[in-house]
Amino acid sequence: MTDLWAERRNAASAGVAPLAARMRPRTLEEVVGQGHILGAGKLLRRMLAADALTSLILFGPPGTGKTTLAEVIAGATSRHFERENAAAVGVARVREIVRQAEERLAESGRRTVLFLDEIHRFTRAQQDVLLGDVERGLLTLIGATTENPLFAVNSALVSRSTLLRLEPLTPDDIRTVLRRAIDDRARGYGGLPLRVTDEALDLWAVKSDGDARRALTALEVAVRSQAPAAGPAAIVIDRAVAEDSIQQKAAVYDGSGDEHFDAISAMIKSIRGSDPDAALYWVARMLEAGEDPRYVARRLAVLASEDIGNADPRAVMLAASCWELVERVGMPECRITLAQCVCYLALAPKSNASYVAIEEAIKDVREGRTVAVPSAVKDGNVKKAAGKSAGAAKGDAYVYTHGLPTVAGVGGVSGQDYLGISREYYRPGDMGVEAVLSERLAAIRAARRQARAGPAPARPGGEGV
Repeated sequence: MTDLWAERRNAASAGVAPLAARMRPRTLEEVVGQGHILGAGKLLRRMLAADALTSLILFGPPGTGKTTLAEVIAGATSRHFERENAAAVGVARVREIVRQAEERLAESGRRTVLFLDEIHRFTRAQQDVLLGDVERGLLTLIGATTENPLFAVNSALVSRSTLLRLEPLTPDDIRTVLRRAIDDRARGYGGLPLRVTDEALDLWAVKSDGDARRALTALEVAVRSQAPAAGPAAIVIDRAVAEDSIQQKAAVYDGSGDEHFDAISAMIKSIRGSDPDAALYWVARMLEAGEDPRYVARRLAVLASEDIGNADPRAVMLAASCWELVERVGMPECRITLAQCVCYLALAPKSNASYVAIEEAIKDVREGRTVAVPSAVKDGNVKKAAGKSAGAAKGDAYVYTHGLPTVAGVGGVSGQDYLGISREYYRPGDMGVEAVLSERLAAIRAARRQARAGPAPARPGGEGV
């Protein structure tokens, strides 16, 4: 009687399971995609073939098959399989699983696999409970997470596991999954008079964004909404029906994780590489996902100095104005201002000479001997306070440059030593305005060298600051 009720419960559960759950792959051969880890000769395939499974952490976007792959792995090994969700399981349950695994190993020699879905929801203390038993090999851990495990999982646990990243399915993979569900008589819709057009499949393949679960849910919604009206007639799903059955595509974006940093990095590198089209796409991606437009504006302001600099001095002014307008206007209108700024910065001539110059100067300050301010360029009031007791070495007088004669074609330049050591940090490039500045700097440096060759008397004027 007990077995009969169990069969009825299982049948009832199977009857209400959504299509995505019913179509979940049961063997490695049924898994679609992930050829980089499951292809012939690849790491996971070799592990399973040799029954030499180590602890794994599967990570990747939603719908890429992390849970499915864990269950397929369980079916492909001879080990006992325990499945828990980290959001619902406590330390007591983990300790019980460990105790049972130890007993099982002692009695039958059979090892245990513990699958922890959403392992990033385990606290560090909970993760620490697993460390010793994973290290001893008593438990083989398979963790699944949408987060970057290097940040979300205890580093000690990461070091004892093999990290496997699951990639979003390609449009062709999604079409394969959908066609399989349409043709499968036992778990899918193979028993229905169903016809799905290629245009509908293509739409789902794109809009599902590599998420098989999302695509199968769209197919299920389309079939269920059409079937009652169709009766015994054929159910036809065309592009219009497919469009109605899938929710609006949401950008896969984590505002505080990898996607946040990857998208802004892609925008910056696109602008640096003078590709306004790519840069606009990444800005649109961030804004559609809810990114703070002020964050984008701030990074554009940094980029204007770091990557454009004096090749086009107007760039930093435009970026500053953009930032101010974004603060004042807000979304959705400020997207236009951001787009204007992005296009200008992408097409502006590029130079990182100012960035390189300050980095070299900072390195000298941090690593070199501290340079004293030359006496001649110290604050005038400090020198007056020191008086004659400090002594006035020859050449300590400040040279006031306004009105000096032209030297080597450059006026207002002296041979004054302003630093005390010989350094040339700023090396302008040959792009845009900086090409003019490069010529001007070369002339100034030549004039200063020439002025140093002969004495330059101090001229009357102001001490300055």
